[in-house]
Amino acid sequence: MSQYIERYQRRKLISSYFSVVLSIGLVLFLLGALGLLVLNTKKLGDHFKEQITISVFLKDSAKPVEIDQLQKSLALAEYTKSAEYISKEDAAEQYSEDIGENFVEFLGYNPLKNSIDVHLKADFVSPEQITEIAEGIAEKTYVDEVSYDKPLIELLNDNARKIGLWILVASAIFTVIAVLLINSSIRLSIYSKRFIIKTMQMVGATKKFIRRPFIWTNIKLGMVGALVALVSLGILLYYINKNFPELNLFDDYPVLILLFVGVFGLGVVISWASTHFATQRFLNLRTDHLYY
Repeated sequence: MSQYIERYQRRKLISSYFSVVLSIGLVLFLLGALGLLVLNTKKLGDHFKEQITISVFLKDSAKPVEIDQLQKSLALAEYTKSAEYISKEDAAEQYSEDIGENFVEFLGYNPLKNSIDVHLKADFVSPEQITEIAEGIAEKTYVDEVSYDKPLIELLNDNARKIGLWILVASAIFTVIAVLLINSSIRLSIYSKRFIIKTMQMVGATKKFIRRPFIWTNIKLGMVGALVALVSLGILLYYINKNFPELNLFDDYPVLILLFVGVFGLGVVISWASTHFATQRFLNLRTDHLYY
């Protein structure tokens, strides 16, 4: 009978520890993922900005040497990420694939023009800067037209600022929620041992002596939960980097190390603080209040 009770208590204790570790790991993982998003907000915004294209359409009278010089000068410009020449034949072939029929045969001629697609660096993607760049390119006598999506650029810049602000607000709110959730989980674990705490106090144990084993146990559980969260974050990072290599998430090692250390430290600090205050609460309670 005593062995059965002992096994039951051991299973109950393991279940309690498992729930604490799981709750800490899950909350820290979500917090770390949000932190990853916050740290890479600018990089994500820059990635979408660099998809914006300025199309430089060339006159049919433009000489090959002029086209080559323009492409090289655009490729070397401080605002350019890449500059790609697209012949009218390649453009017609691509357009035919998009619409599903050969429009050149239908029209009897190719109405498209040779062009150079310029992808800008993110720092130069703003309505004012792009307008200035486009006007400078359009001054070339062999350039027929410079085209870009101005409304999209304005919308992208406005949304980038709004999203950045809301992510910061959400991060602050979620951090508070994470602290409360971990604190609640640990307090429930301590609550189940409130009679043990009071018994130890009644036989003369000091508050510091009573708190110490509870604090060390929950700090260890916090460490395990933090490690679970970090492993999950590592898997998430690998998956994102594999599917979106252009984000170069692993290029910022100091930032990633800071994030991982922050998540681990947060798990330890919250576990320590929550255990300290929870045990202190039950130590200060009167014996008859333990039943409420």
